Amino acid sequence: MSIVVLIVMLLFVFLGLLHVYWAFGGKIGVNKVIPVIDGKPTMTPGVTITLIVAIVLFGCGAVVFMLGFYDLTSLPQGSLIIYAGWALSGIFIVRAIGDFKVLGFFKKINTTEFSKYDTHYYSPLCLSLGVIFLALSYGQIG
Repeated sequence: MSIVVLIVMLLFVFLGLLHVYWAFGGKIGVNKVIPVIDGKPTMTPGVTITLIVAIVLFGCGAVVFMLGFYDLTSLPQGSLIIYAGWALSGIFIVRAIGDFKVLGFFKKINTTEFSKYDTHYYSPLCLSLGVIFLALSYGQIG
């Protein structure tokens, strides 16, 4: 399991750095990560929001690392990390299921470039991350 933890942690670091790149004007891949309806992006996140997302992604990497390599039941704040793992598991699984419109496995809009990437990469990744957070959090109990 430790190799999976390292890979997931590095994935979160990469995704965090990618968001920092986008926050400072990077354009590579932007058209593949924002849902589009009727030719218009559903959101146009600014620098601040994009940097907040980057920080959250770095935090996810830290949570994965701690869940995977520490016995958190013996630490005073360990339960906080375990609860964070449970919460992240739920968040990623719900994201994989989607909003039933433009993202997730059950989306109705399937013809955009984003929807193709979401179907093949983003939703399966989110489901996998949800299951990994679930397994790591469950592993910390007793």
